Amino acid sequence: MNLLLNESRPRLVLRAVVLVGPVLALLVARPADLPHGWFVALTVVLSLGFAAMPESPLGTGCLGLVVFWWALDTADGVRVEAIPAALLLLATHVAAVLLSYGPTSLPIGAALLTRWVRRGLGVAVAAPLVWLVAALVDDQPEPPGIWISGLACAVVVCIVAATAVTMREADA
Repeated sequence: MNLLLNESRPRLVLRAVVLVGPVLALLVARPADLPHGWFVALTVVLSLGFAAMPESPLGTGCLGLVVFWWALDTADGVRVEAIPAALLLLATHVAAVLLSYGPTSLPIGAALLTRWVRRGLGVAVAAPLVWLVAALVDDQPEPPGIWISGLACAVVVCIVAATAVTMREADA
């Protein structure tokens, strides 16, 4: 309880996003496809822990649990409900990153908030685009070598990102 009393209003809002985001991401499915009650309860418990300790492994477990359920639920094809679920998980992640920037007494400045909201919006553009690509190739035969090509692309993207970050840090 002391945790909540010592928090500023912006940090309380961020904690609320971390608490509610994963649960809503789980529940944006069609009513017929909702997970079992125990699965929702487990997500709520992990979200509570994640909101209280945003730097803990509970966050990985909580977000991973939601992604796991959505991965299992795509057996019937790619559903449009995955877009708001992805956006909710992204909002949760950004809120947790902002909360983990320092102790509860450290205010979150406007410049930091603006930077992370812009980054989040930049990534958020990818969710509908990825869904569109997935919907277009759904029910298509799998080309030979697609997984190797995907892995190669992922490695290249990681190398480019690591190089870009290293170059920026060297310039600073």
